[in-house]
Amino acid sequence: MKEENKKEELENIEDNEKEQKTENLEEEEARQEDDEKTEKANEQNEKIKKEGFFKKVWYSITKIEKYPEMAAQGLGKAFSYICKVVAVLAIVLCLGTMYQAYQIMQEGVEYLQNEFPEFSYKDGTLTIDAESPITISAEDSYVGEVIIDTKTEDEKTINQYVAQVEDYGDGIIILKDQVKVKNAAVTGTISYEYKQILDQMGITEFQKQDVINYMNSSQMINLYISIFITIFVYSFTMYLLTTLSNAIFLAVFGYLTTWIARIRMRFVAVFNMAVYSLTLSTILNIMYITINIFVPFTMEYFQVMYVTVAAIYLIAAIFLLKSEYIKRQMELMKLAEAQEIVRKEIEEKEQEEKEKREREEEKKKRKEKDRKEEKNNKGKQNGEPQGSGA
Repeated sequence: MKEENKKEELENIEDNEKEQKTENLEEEEARQEDDEKTEKANEQNEKIKKEGFFKKVWYSITKIEKYPEMAAQGLGKAFSYICKVVAVLAIVLCLGTMYQAYQIMQEGVEYLQNEFPEFSYKDGTLTIDAESPITISAEDSYVGEVIIDTKTEDEKTINQYVAQVEDYGDGIIILKDQVKVKNAAVTGTISYEYKQILDQMGITEFQKQDVINYMNSSQMINLYISIFITIFVYSFTMYLLTTLSNAIFLAVFGYLTTWIARIRMRFVAVFNMAVYSLTLSTILNIMYITINIFVPFTMEYFQVMYVTVAAIYLIAAIFLLKSEYIKRQMELMKLAEAQEIVRKEIEEKEQEEKEKREREEEKKKRKEKDRKEEKNNKGKQNGEPQGSGA
């Protein structure tokens, strides 16, 4: 009996050790899988971090499957990316504006030299050697209707000039001591006195040739730089706000799409993907601005196309993510089925081994029992009395 108990205890210990080893092996495999996934994710993030700005631009246009990886880098990276894209757009706009300003300046110098009469300025008064007012039509001017009259001081005549300019929407009225500017975006006209402006610049007098010399001198570079900086700051701010508002609109649209597609995604992740989806639209906007510098034209519904292209990219990225999610779920289901089959096979094998051990133990017990019985029988036979010979 003691031997049987010892054998049972040994079998239980062996079973427990096997179960413990199996559990430890499963935990180790799960830990290794988690470590491998973490390492792969870190490698992917490091790889994307090392990729430059232009690589991200290329991925945003040609590799929609990269959107989730780039979006996973966080809101800061997405904001930095869109700032760079908008900065490129603003620089292109500034360069185009500077080119146009240079062309206008050259045409202005030529017009002053060949067609415009002599003029001079002194102590807040502009004098032009012309017998009658000079009018430049809106078709021949970049700033609308231009009226030049430095002799009149009659308020009635000046009001007639203002009314004439307002009919065109934009224009400038150059008078003896001031200039009036009319912009279609602003109600009424804005007046600037020569003395107030030029005294701050240290200019008290000049003549026609002084203006021409200044416009042809290297000092104009400082003016161009000032214009460039002013336009860049303004255009960058406006385009960044516009782009972010478009990104928010697309993110809301994309978030609703994730509900329809039954994908669990945070709004920030969808917003990051919306930022990258605006890349091609922004590049098309840059091309539109560049072409307009040399060939002025207006494209109707450009803003609609701008948002539509970005929405197509975003929806494609979301549904691609959906298909990848379904694919992974199928792989996990197959893996779970395979694990279940392996587990059943292991259980069946262990059960067979257990039954085999039990049968062997049963045989041993029978043999042991038979040996005991045989031993007892021999002992009885040896202990019987000898028969009498009488």
